[in-house]
Amino acid sequence: MKPTLLILAAGMGSRYGGLKQIEPVGPNGETILEYSVFDAIRAGFGKVVFVIRESFADDFKTRFEPKLAGKIKIEYAFQEIDKLPEGFKLPEDREKPWGTGHAVLMAKDLIKEPFAAINADDFYGAEAYQVIAQYLKQSVIPEKYAMVGYQLNKTLSDFGSVSRGICITDSNNQLTQITETHKIRMEGNHILCESENNVEVELTGKETVSMNFWGFQPSIFESIENQFIDFLTNNLNHLKSEFYIPFVVFEMIKRGQVAVEVLTADSPWFGVTYKEDKPFVIQQIQNLTNQGIYPEKLW
Repeated sequence: MKPTLLILAAGMGSRYGGLKQIEPVGPNGETILEYSVFDAIRAGFGKVVFVIRESFADDFKTRFEPKLAGKIKIEYAFQEIDKLPEGFKLPEDREKPWGTGHAVLMAKDLIKEPFAAINADDFYGAEAYQVIAQYLKQSVIPEKYAMVGYQLNKTLSDFGSVSRGICITDSNNQLTQITETHKIRMEGNHILCESENNVEVELTGKETVSMNFWGFQPSIFESIENQFIDFLTNNLNHLKSEFYIPFVVFEMIKRGQVAVEVLTADSPWFGVTYKEDKPFVIQQIQNLTNQGIYPEKLW
């Protein structure tokens, strides 16, 4: 059974200031999202599901379907902030999306096979897709998930702070803890972050972090749904609260429901967190194209 790639593309990019998912970065105007699908096809994925918002669905389909038609099966799930479980009503002043956990949940009726979940605006590298595809093809145990980990100092931006899920693993590369860490930035030769009690903490840069590249079984949807109900029960009226996938996964680990293997790949990660990141991303993709890793024109 070929795995599915779930691409979370509903976010509007508040820090970036626009729709990052359709920013051209390749030699012929390709987006990061297109490189993700290209790498997934090469790695043996059989379907891609895009989580998008209905407000830009037509533009999204017009841009991408002609390029991908006949190359991989395409389906769409829609993430809207009023799509809540029965018994919950959207607060009048809520504008912020509910987060990546909610985004993944929107695809529950479309995915019945092992799948990888990624961000639309992150470039993960070809080998990362090969590693996760191999894992998903071999492991069909409902209680076994995976995550591609990256080294923290290779995932920072020169133009502002970032948030990362810092991971702890055991001797068998099983994830034992993941801590969402905010305001991570370079100051001189030091990497600093803000702790829970607003105290600055220095990091080594060699920490393993989650960049939201997960390998899941369909069994996760039931857990996401149950945890989302718990989340809403406690946070419905907290207008900026978000329900993140790492929270879901870590809670399942704590309950002994799943084991998550942290995979590594010799792939570069880069993304456009800020507009100023774009020239760097363009240059990196051009370098990979010059090396023959990608064709001059993807499609």
